[in-house]
Amino acid sequence: MPSPITYGINFPFRDSPYGFYLDLSETSDEEIRSSLIHLILTRKGSRYFLPDFGTRIYEYIFNPLDGLSFGDIESDIRTACETYMPNLLLTSVKVYAASDEEFDKVVLSNGAVINNTYNIPGQGVRDYTAKVRIDYKIKNNTFASSDFIIINI
Repeated sequence: MPSPITYGINFPFRDSPYGFYLDLSETSDEEIRSSLIHLILTRKGSRYFLPDFGTRIYEYIFNPLDGLSFGDIESDIRTACETYMPNLLLTSVKVYAASDEEFDKVVLSNGAVINNTYNIPGQGVRDYTAKVRIDYKIKNNTFASSDFIIINI
C-alpha cells in the first residue's frame, strides 16, 4: 500500500512498484537525494530560465583520469550544490578511478549493505570510468541525517 504522503518524482526515473506511472519519493530524505542526483546529472545550460542549473559533469567523460579533472569535477559539484541546494552540507566530494572499489558500499551495524551507485547510461568501461562519491548531511532537520551517492562517469 503506498504512503498517502509523497514529496515528488524520484530521479532517475523508474517504474512505480505501486502502479503509478513513475516512482514517487515517500520521505523528505529520499526527495533530497533525488534532487541532488537531478542537479548533478542535468547539463548546465539545458534548462530554460535557469541556465546555470546543473553541472558540467558530462564534459569530463573523455578527459584523462587525473587530479586536475577530478578537482574541476569536485569544484563544479560543490558550486552547484551551494547555489541550488542550500539545505545540504557536503561533508566530502571524492572523485576517483573506477578501479578503486572500497568506497562503493557501506555496511551498517546490523550487517545490511547499502549501495547507492548511479550509472550514467552508456558508460561502463572500467579503464575509462571515474566515480564521484558525495557524502552529505541535511541541515534543516532536527535530527541531522546523512547519506551518500556514487555516480559513475
